[in-house]
Amino acid sequence: MAEERTPLTKTQFLGLTALSLAVFLIANDFTAFSVAIPAMEKEFNSDITTVQWVINGYTLVFGVLIISGGRLADMFGRRRIFFIGTAIFVLFSLLGGLAVDVWMLLISRALMGIGGAMMWPAILGMIYGLMPEDRSGLAGGLIMAVCGASNAIGPMLGGTLTDLLSWRWIFFINVPIAILACFVCWRVVADDSPEEVRERIDYAGVTALTVSLFGLLVALDLAIDFGFKSPLIVALFSIFLLFMGLFVIIERNAGKDALIPQDVASNSKFFAAGIATLLLSVVFFAALLYVPQFLTKVRDYSAMASGMGLLPMMIVFGLVSYVSGSLYERLGAKVIVSAGTVCMCAGMFMLSHLHEDTQYTSMIPGLMILGAGIGLFYSTITTAAITVVDPSRSSLAGAILYMFQIAGGALGLGMNTTIVVMAPDLTTGIDRAFTVNAYLALAGLIVCILFVSGKTIEVEIEEEGIL
Repeated sequence: MAEERTPLTKTQFLGLTALSLAVFLIANDFTAFSVAIPAMEKEFNSDITTVQWVINGYTLVFGVLIISGGRLADMFGRRRIFFIGTAIFVLFSLLGGLAVDVWMLLISRALMGIGGAMMWPAILGMIYGLMPEDRSGLAGGLIMAVCGASNAIGPMLGGTLTDLLSWRWIFFINVPIAILACFVCWRVVADDSPEEVRERIDYAGVTALTVSLFGLLVALDLAIDFGFKSPLIVALFSIFLLFMGLFVIIERNAGKDALIPQDVASNSKFFAAGIATLLLSVVFFAALLYVPQFLTKVRDYSAMASGMGLLPMMIVFGLVSYVSGSLYERLGAKVIVSAGTVCMCAGMFMLSHLHEDTQYTSMIPGLMILGAGIGLFYSTITTAAITVVDPSRSSLAGAILYMFQIAGGALGLGMNTTIVVMAPDLTTGIDRAFTVNAYLALAGLIVCILFVSGKTIEVEIEEEGIL
């Protein structure tokens, strides 16, 4: 007989609603600007090479600083860091919307990434902190369901605001949503700020990791244009390796003040979840980039129509994410993440049989199966990773996991673009890229089967001696 699960209180429900708004704010911002780039180019008389940094700059700053943001949230209180991060996000949203030239636009957008890097891990920590222990699976499902819906809505919302009002309103709309989320959190989420901060900020570790991740993410981004053998790209990868080695040395000597504490750094189950996330993120971002490319450049779809071509995947992603929380509570991590990777592998194989006459309708089954896999995998792996570390490290754990996702996306972008440009034509290139990604999903399945274990995370934690 199944155990009765703890019901949510009114306070928990309101807190989760407010934090879901904050998740929407961040996830929507990753996709809403993509359709507004042509309008920005026109207004500032610029080119796509420059204006694309509206997306790249934000993602770069967000990815570089998110681990530091997670550590700050665990040290100084998640609610406090969430409020500070949201204030930064809102300030530079306003400045971005009021931009008088392209450089003010790009700088404001990049600095929004500082706020986002503080908000996201704090949000994760607060959501898992609000949920009863026996409902932790629901937390991961909720987060990824909102992310899926936000990513799907983003291009449509951005396009609508750009057409009816102005691209500037993609910035301005952040303000009321952020204020509402902060107000409700202030009223219903308990202040978790410690009376005394017993750990110091690891400035040396923060600096070394920031420089290292900057080198890695910029190298992966620019390698598409310059090639991996370019002296610039080689230099950036060298910076990444040098400062990552320095970071490891610093962390070994930092003791309890380490940016990534030893109990997290030595947790093999946590980092196995990170490796699986890295591999499957390559697959996810390949679909996000090259399904619209195929529809636009091969099938002659408009930009808006090609973006909407992802809707079957994103809608199923959102729906399955929400359901997967309950499945996780009943079946545990291994079954759900394994099923998710199987679906992602199958979906990619189905999408890999492309030719110039391929009709969009024949792609829908593959997109839906891929979306189901993404929904099962991401919500479950997030919960599995965060709950195998000490609860006081949950924001940091969420930040590190998201860093694996960003790195996987950047790596996938470079790898898949290289495969596509080396092919005799675009259709063949996308077909080959999707086939390679199907095998990467298979590799992710092996990682999940071997290293993600246990029916319930609570049992695993007790066995590991963390609680």
